[in-house]
Amino acid sequence: MVSVQRFECGPVATNAYLVVNTAIHLAFVVDVPKDSASIIIDAAQAAGCKLTDIILTHSHWDHTADCSELVARTGARVSIHSQDAYRLLEPMRHTVWPLPFTIHAVVPDILLEHNTEITAAGVRLRVLHTPGHTEGGVCLVDALHERVFVGDTLFAGSVGRTDLPGGNMEVLMDSIHKHLLTLPDQYNVFPGHGLETTIAMERSTNPFLI
Repeated sequence: MVSVQRFECGPVATNAYLVVNTAIHLAFVVDVPKDSASIIIDAAQAAGCKLTDIILTHSHWDHTADCSELVARTGARVSIHSQDAYRLLEPMRHTVWPLPFTIHAVVPDILLEHNTEITAAGVRLRVLHTPGHTEGGVCLVDALHERVFVGDTLFAGSVGRTDLPGGNMEVLMDSIHKHLLTLPDQYNVFPGHGLETTIAMERSTNPFLI
């Protein structure tokens, strides 16, 4: 059985999604906000699963702050889009505003590219490059379970902000319309902040998209 657990962590309430595959006792996590490492490890252990992968939807600090700690404690491999890797390599240079804590650099193991596939914990994920919030933002499509992890590309009733370095509203809207709204209506959407939604709900009610 493959299930998703959401943990809201860090100073700006960022979601980490732990995906556990109890059939093979493996797990992966999508995004690693501050103060999430111990929570993720405990939840994976409670499910009887070993954490093998950390997949980052983008490299803003609130999604990556505990990545180095989680790597050190689990040995999990790290995946991120090639155009967003620079923030992961030099996180404190790209925080936009000063932070009262230090984020340590991480060297990614896998550089993701559009329309390629990655398998984590036995789950096949198709990578969609969805720039606009950042240059290398990605969404991860799990077609078998009809779900998509969208980071800060799309939210329930909103879209990602584009006023930070690397952001572009026109590019973001093109990404959403071209790559997310073409998914089937029944797909569950797991955003980087806030609650789960569906493609059908956002297509019909999101004020930015109608």
